[in-house]
Amino acid sequence: MALKKQFSSFEEMLSTSTVPVLVDFYATWCGPCQMMSPILEQVGTQMRNRLQVVKIDTDKYPGIASKYGIQSLPTLVLFKKGEPVERLEGAMQASQLIQHLNLLV
Repeated sequence: MALKKQFSSFEEMLSTSTVPVLVDFYATWCGPCQMMSPILEQVGTQMRNRLQVVKIDTDKYPGIASKYGIQSLPTLVLFKKGEPVERLEGAMQASQLIQHLNLLV
């Protein structure tokens, strides 16, 4: 039941956010995901007025991961007004990610 409640608030957060939301689908056992964690913190700080970064542990919330077809980790999905508009898979450098996001937000 907790998953359903969390899923509802996740959907609500996506649809009501005034800025695009970058969702990091990750798992604690995933090495590339761990490498991306400080990069996503940097992105969140640098783009804080233009973008919100949210992390979803796919082991804790498999229903959310399934809904968005997450099959590899890490996967980043950019949402605008509740709709997914871009998907990036795998680890990348902060400069590369920021450059890509600057084209989208």
